[in-house]
Amino acid sequence: MCKVIWKPGTFIYPLPVVMVTSGDMNKNNIITVAWTGIINTDKPMCYISVRKERYSHDIISRNKEFAINLTNKNLAFATDWCGVKSGAKVDKFKEMHLTKEKAKFVKCPLIKESPVSIECKVTEIKEMGSHDMFIAEILSIDADEKYIDDKGAFDITKCDLITYANGKYFTLGKQVGKFGYSVQKKKRKWRKYARIVDIFRKTWYDI
Repeated sequence: MCKVIWKPGTFIYPLPVVMVTSGDMNKNNIITVAWTGIINTDKPMCYISVRKERYSHDIISRNKEFAINLTNKNLAFATDWCGVKSGAKVDKFKEMHLTKEKAKFVKCPLIKESPVSIECKVTEIKEMGSHDMFIAEILSIDADEKYIDDKGAFDITKCDLITYANGKYFTLGKQVGKFGYSVQKKKRKWRKYARIVDIFRKTWYDI
């Protein structure tokens, strides 16, 4: 079987699809973005890429901050709608019945219905061509408590996050592994039996 050769394009899929909020609690906007991701761990850094002609571009350039709101199955329609409508003409929070939530470190609102909102401060703007890349420091992660398990960890299986691939939206599939599982040592059965033997020995000596 041979591979078909195509011209260069943006064919790295799937991608996270997020709703990015900007502005302040009174005047704001939501833009849907798929060109986004993590670029550094220490300190935590991320990016979003936005076309110059988009309404949010000027707001983010001026305020030097934004919030990334992760999306799930319940937000799929609003996610798409906010990506095709201009905030210069409509109030996207009002039209999509979304709730503004006050952030801790940025002035722009968070989307309350989002399972996770990430507050970001712009540190650099790089002109790439069709898009400008906004490089930002992550200031805070605001997670909905209903998705936090008993151990205090975020349970990603409960919130039905969606992704974007080749013009379509998808929910996440089943887990097929975890980080490091390919080199994880398997527990040997003899260790289990050794413990049982040891228990019997201690019991025998106590009799």
